[in-house]
Amino acid sequence: MSDVNDKSRRELLKATAAISAAGSLGLSMQSASASDTATAEPETTGPIEGLGAGRSRGDGKVKVTGEARYAVEHQPENPLYGVVIQSTVASGRISRMSTEKAQQASGVVAVYTHLNSLKINKPTAIADGGAAQSTYTPIQDDVIIHNGQNIGLVVAETFEQATYAASLVETDYETSPALIFATDEGVEPKPVSKQDIDMGDAQAAMQQAEVRLSQRYTTPREYNMPMEPHACVAEWLDGRITVWEPSQWVAGAQVEIAEWMGIDVEDVRIISPYVGGGFGSKPVPYTHVALASVASRALKRPIKVSLTRPQTFTGLGGRPATSQQLELGASRDGKIQAIIQRSFSETSLIDVFAENCSKVTARMYAVGNVSAQHQVRPINTVTPGWMRAPGENPSAFGLEVAMDEMAYALNIDPLELRLRNWADKDYQLDLPWSSRRLKEAYQKGAEAFGWDKRIMTPRSMREGRELIGWGMASGTYPVNKLPAEAKIILTPQGKFVVQCAGADIGTGTYTILAQTAADILGVASTTIEVQLGDTELPRAGVAGGSQLAGNVTAAVNDTARRMRDQLLKLASELPQSPLNGTPASQLTLKGDGVQHNLRSGLAVSFARLASLAPAESLTVKGGTFPDDLSQSQRDKMVRNLNDMSRPEKFSAHSWSAQFVEVRVDEDFGTIRVKRMVAALDSGRLYNPKLARSQWIGGMIMGVGQALMEEGIVDPRNGRVINNNLADYLVPVNGDIPSITTINVGEPDFEATTMGGKAVGELGIVGVAAAISNAVFHATGKRVRDLPITLDKII
Repeated sequence: MSDVNDKSRRELLKATAAISAAGSLGLSMQSASASDTATAEPETTGPIEGLGAGRSRGDGKVKVTGEARYAVEHQPENPLYGVVIQSTVASGRISRMSTEKAQQASGVVAVYTHLNSLKINKPTAIADGGAAQSTYTPIQDDVIIHNGQNIGLVVAETFEQATYAASLVETDYETSPALIFATDEGVEPKPVSKQDIDMGDAQAAMQQAEVRLSQRYTTPREYNMPMEPHACVAEWLDGRITVWEPSQWVAGAQVEIAEWMGIDVEDVRIISPYVGGGFGSKPVPYTHVALASVASRALKRPIKVSLTRPQTFTGLGGRPATSQQLELGASRDGKIQAIIQRSFSETSLIDVFAENCSKVTARMYAVGNVSAQHQVRPINTVTPGWMRAPGENPSAFGLEVAMDEMAYALNIDPLELRLRNWADKDYQLDLPWSSRRLKEAYQKGAEAFGWDKRIMTPRSMREGRELIGWGMASGTYPVNKLPAEAKIILTPQGKFVVQCAGADIGTGTYTILAQTAADILGVASTTIEVQLGDTELPRAGVAGGSQLAGNVTAAVNDTARRMRDQLLKLASELPQSPLNGTPASQLTLKGDGVQHNLRSGLAVSFARLASLAPAESLTVKGGTFPDDLSQSQRDKMVRNLNDMSRPEKFSAHSWSAQFVEVRVDEDFGTIRVKRMVAALDSGRLYNPKLARSQWIGGMIMGVGQALMEEGIVDPRNGRVINNNLADYLVPVNGDIPSITTINVGEPDFEATTMGGKAVGELGIVGVAAAISNAVFHATGKRVRDLPITLDKII
């Protein structure tokens, strides 16, 4: 073997080890307190444990042993610590800001405010082709647009010194009247016309309907509460910035940070191998990251910045409050003839973020006459953001409660009413479904739940002093797609390394990519190393919209096939290979090497191949980008969510049927969820064990949404009052009952290359509606305003 090849091989091994040191596994902080009661798939499909096997998470060990290192745990040399200062009023200007005491405090290196502002450029919003959720740029002026706005950064040698110094900063304000709620006088609504729906003649059809109902359905502000705080480490070195940031979309973070700093995208590196939960809150970096990045450049030292739990309520936005007036018209025999919807969601004064409440409205049922209009109402709040199933979640809440109300108005069983309005196609797009096993979900879910034993009359089922309520609802989530690429390396030790810039946010990306490669390479998936979450790895888009699994498994599948072909070629053509001269068509990958199909004893190991082959032949790159795209075009696609696509000839969606039993104490009005059964169609499950984890995670979040979660805002000053996990309630183990999940999906290759459909977002859609419907069945009181608290039913 030549000295050149020896040198190349050493460099390849060194590079691989360096990336491994940055982190090559992932993290799941998803709550899963529910018991396993039903899973249709086997635990494993054999020793390879490829796609379809329910193998455990490959990253589980480093989580439970504490070996995993998250963004803010990265320990650079000689770091500084930054603490963010936030405003305490909702609207006005800073009239005085005194930082002298803070600057004189022990260990303080710098205090940055609008008085000595570091330049931060305005980023480009996602709607305009950029990667920013909000265009707010901190410390550029004295204007206050919401309570809890980031208005300064104190930097010190230790975290404790920075925290104390931040408390010494004195700020006075010249306040102005604030718009606290979307219904306040003076709020000027803005239409979001591109999201409007106009099908048939809804007004005329509504007038002709024999039975009509019109009600308002509302959801409050809800906040993503991942266990890992929003925190980063920024290090400026030799004209480049490296940011360790928990990110669902490293390609997007790279763009936004480059814009903030006014530097080339290629001079920004994002490293995010572990994400301690996100639920939609970590696709983009927020302004504390901007402050850390520019401060590191100014001070020429790495800086750690971590938001406190209260600061996360205003340092970034959660799901905005929504309201929808929904009118349904039906015939006496239960056919929905028209839907009219007028909805709005709150947004900030500077950005348009729409939580579209009509995403499900025209798609779930066979209704040809639909009119839906959505608007945003700007108020003094942080720009809202994504939270699990944005749009589909509140949309399904309104529609599915309204369907239950219509069922009672017509005296038709709620499940039967849905079947009578079965949609044999997507009426909104006028396209056939790629697959829609919702009828199977209704059937299997109802059977497992015992729905046929339900007595329809409210307050008719009880046990002692407990009123029993059974409710159900439908759910859906679309299939989204972005191209991706991957790289596979055969190491000198004969092991495979899979690389991709996609993230693992607790969904199991590390595990399913190993399984994908194992299927093609013929090795056990547990022997394959997967490296993710770094902008220096092959391109991938956002881990959001329930699309990353489909995107990156397709990329790895293509790359693994290329690697297989390469290894067969090497085994066949390398002069020192025992299989030299054997046609590649007579060879196969099996065990730890390449074997002859007819002579099992004739083989060459992967390690032996690696020692014989030129180093450059041991790395293979592939993916799902069109071949004719330039490098810059490929970069743009993964950095621009507007390039996200869906199948053109079919309407591709996941589907679910949620069944819930609640118990309501007749004397005290307390509500307990007793049972939950969900039947779900997510197409092919790449790993049933991890898919179930995602489903039940969504269902648990749905319980929180239905019964607990609500941001309480002080009407005097716009302050979030319950800005901590003691007062902002989320479910704990004692709140979650037995959960049954039933897989009714089948591979859907019209939807995605690998046959899977949306999993992670689907589980929450319809849960709050099913619980609301169950509460009505138990008590006879209809609650259309989430959360369903004791005061609303007594």
